[in-house]
Amino acid sequence: MQHFLERWSNLSPFSSDCKIYHVSIEEASPLRPSNADATTRQKASPFKTSYLNAISIVIGVIIIGLSVALVFHLLATWSENHEPERKSDHFHDQFLELGCNWTASHHLRELTREPHVAGTGENFVTAEYVHSVFEKYGLPAHYVDYNVLLSYPVHRSLSLDLPNGSTIEFSLQEAAFDGDPYSKNKKVIPSFLAYSPSGNVSAEVVYANYGREKDFDKLKEIGIEVKGAIVIARYGGIYRGDVVLNSAKAGAVATIIYSDPEEYAANGTQGFYPDSQWLPPSGLQRGSIYEGIGDPLTPGWPSTARAERLPVSDPAAQLPKIPALPISAQDAKSILLALGGPQVPYEWQGSLDLPSYRIGRGPGKLHLSYTENQTVLPIRDVFAVIKGSEEPDRYVILGNHRDAWTFGAVDPNSGTASLLELSQRLSKLLKCGWRPRRTIVLCNWDAEEYGLIGSTEWVEENADLLGARAVAYVNVDCAVAGPGFFASATPQLDSLLKEVTKKVNDPDAAKATIYDSWIAASADTSPIIDRLGGGGSDYAAFIQHAGVPAIDFGFGGDYPVYHSLYDNYNWMEKFGDPLFHRHVAISSVWGLVALHLADDDVLPFDYLNYAHELQKYMKTVEAELRTANAPNYVAVEPLDSAIAQLLDAANDISFEKEVALCKTEPKKECAFHGPQKKRSLNDRLMLAERAFLDSDGLPGRSWYKHLVYGPTRNDNYGTTAFPGILDSIANVGGGSAQKWAIVQHEIWRVARVIKRVAVALQGDLT
Repeated sequence: MQHFLERWSNLSPFSSDCKIYHVSIEEASPLRPSNADATTRQKASPFKTSYLNAISIVIGVIIIGLSVALVFHLLATWSENHEPERKSDHFHDQFLELGCNWTASHHLRELTREPHVAGTGENFVTAEYVHSVFEKYGLPAHYVDYNVLLSYPVHRSLSLDLPNGSTIEFSLQEAAFDGDPYSKNKKVIPSFLAYSPSGNVSAEVVYANYGREKDFDKLKEIGIEVKGAIVIARYGGIYRGDVVLNSAKAGAVATIIYSDPEEYAANGTQGFYPDSQWLPPSGLQRGSIYEGIGDPLTPGWPSTARAERLPVSDPAAQLPKIPALPISAQDAKSILLALGGPQVPYEWQGSLDLPSYRIGRGPGKLHLSYTENQTVLPIRDVFAVIKGSEEPDRYVILGNHRDAWTFGAVDPNSGTASLLELSQRLSKLLKCGWRPRRTIVLCNWDAEEYGLIGSTEWVEENADLLGARAVAYVNVDCAVAGPGFFASATPQLDSLLKEVTKKVNDPDAAKATIYDSWIAASADTSPIIDRLGGGGSDYAAFIQHAGVPAIDFGFGGDYPVYHSLYDNYNWMEKFGDPLFHRHVAISSVWGLVALHLADDDVLPFDYLNYAHELQKYMKTVEAELRTANAPNYVAVEPLDSAIAQLLDAANDISFEKEVALCKTEPKKECAFHGPQKKRSLNDRLMLAERAFLDSDGLPGRSWYKHLVYGPTRNDNYGTTAFPGILDSIANVGGGSAQKWAIVQHEIWRVARVIKRVAVALQGDLT
């Protein structure tokens, strides 16, 4: 395979500098006289010949001058409106042909040789690797360091006192397998939940299903007292940090979270890793339980070397209040077997081999001891910049994080490997004369797993420049976890995403594009595109702080060995992507989206689609108001009016785009849509998303500035539309006039930012 690829590379015109062959003007010019013409001139009268020659020269100069001027005018007009698109289309096609699965596989193997948690020496080795690969491909590379608060386990223990007087000491270890050399690596960090405070607690246990707010409401309804207990909950449904937060609010003294076979092992019916893809009984999920975004000690400003830092005890740091640990399914089984009390509701039943799931409390009693080390350490973001030829001050930003809880073959290094494979393709295009119209910035983030820290600190440090110059941010985190394409985006980028996926073959379906398979998996006539409002990955700071349109996508979605010891190259090679064709396909989608954003004369943004999405969200608000029996004076009319104004502005700018791209009649209009007009048009398209931001942010969650998209209530990973409005409706309770006034105020706030977007698209002062 490698030998074949090397031979193909040698044959490819993109494997080395492109050669351009020139034809001599003397050899081909019609102005060069033939021998017959020369003989005729020799026989003519010298005076007559001179006179005629003079007249001919004058007339010829005039004709040639006019002709050249006309030709140059026509060429300039044609070139301005057609040649850039045709030239860039050629390079875009070549980009798709340059994919290499061996390159992606090689980079993934190198990146996952050792576990590399943020702040460790092993993770700095991966940073140097990414930096060196960028430089090897001829891309100008640099890095930026930040000093941030990180968390590591020092000591942890968990034991269970059984009613018969015996005690079970849990090892909290994941099993090593002969079929997986990675599982025997001694450098793997012990299982823990980052930022869990130290503590020693002993208490009876209460089972709380997924640990959602409604699960704790159910416990209260049943009559189970959570105060003073240790909560055991299963992963799934919400962000693990919210499980711990909800437990603390209910009065629990600690939380343990396990991976139930129902979610992570196909109910135990298909075997376990390393014989199948499913999480083995000893497997467990690490992760952060920090409720904030970015460095906890520098909320809202960059964590540079001499930055102001809050004390750890400051409420703004948003650190958890009770100790927590992740455990395996096999350990959870022993604990749940020791619980009495009522049987759980049917929907709380998991797939552990138990006579029944019971709620507790007791009679078994848990002893949990945990000591953490919180320390400020440097992290490193790595960048490569391809400067734009015509608009170098406009940035198309591609990002992926590098740090992992263990080896991170899926999360995140399938994305890092794809980023590096993509960068190799771009370097080959550069050698053949391609230059992006706008600047492309390749970003490799650090400490994402702790709370999107590397990307957030960089956005906070560059907020003003990004606000003025960033075109879009394209994020890939878990690039490949299996088959099936998924995507999320801000709505103006939906159309671009659909068009690009129509050009990339599906690696899992013969003679089908990714779009074909994507839409086939949807129950609708259009593929499912989710929205980006939560804190699930590095797009958060771009959307919530800089108002930059964003996309996130990958193959496979959720996968069973997430954040475990078994998320390693061996699992990827066996189950995730054995041929590494999915890696190449993701790089193709990623790169082609970036190339359109960087090269298209007119930015491929569709705000009509955005306005139609907002209309759907308004209907949801109306339905929620009816359900909550809102009084008549609470009206959505401000929203309706604002969205109508946005629709008008979106229609107008869509027509402007058609004119600029010569897609309207008469065609001659596009000749007058020069660079300055296109620049103005693109600026309005680029800057409109910024207007959705509000400096006060969402009520109670001021870090989230975007009023259209934000996290769902009690789930930092989820996304909801108009979160401020829906949260205020949910908080109405008894329905006092004061609370309904807050609902109306939130409606007005959203209406105002929508009107600001309309004004931004129109581009004229009111």
